[in-house]
Amino acid sequence: MKATKHSQSGFTLLELMIVVAIVAILSTIAYASYQDQIVRSRRAAAAVCLQQAAQFVERYYSTSMTYVGAGNPPACDADVAAHYSAPTFTAAPTAKAFTLQIAPTGAQATKDTKCGTLSLNQAGARGKSGSAADASECW
Repeated sequence: MKATKHSQSGFTLLELMIVVAIVAILSTIAYASYQDQIVRSRRAAAAVCLQQAAQFVERYYSTSMTYVGAGNPPACDADVAAHYSAPTFTAAPTAKAFTLQIAPTGAQATKDTKCGTLSLNQAGARGKSGSAADASECW
């Protein structure tokens, strides 16, 4: 009599669990990186909105030769407005100076503690209120 050898193919439970664990770890890392990129892209859109607001104020200055009386800049696009407040003056503009700011709201405020509120003045100086060492990290 001949003994036949049956070979089984497939994965063991241990091999399958190792693969699941590796996929879970990679997914966690990828999701965290994705969330960071979302925060950064929203911040970049807010910076563009703030620069547009500064251009609005500069257009007023070019016709009036003063920043006094410049109205509030127009609101940002809906995508930015969902995560940042409208650009506002930090104080009433003077004849030769102004400073605008835009603050994160909701989840963006919680996740973007590095940069926080962005600001821009008439000289183009950029600022931030967060924990970043330099404003250039936020702009």
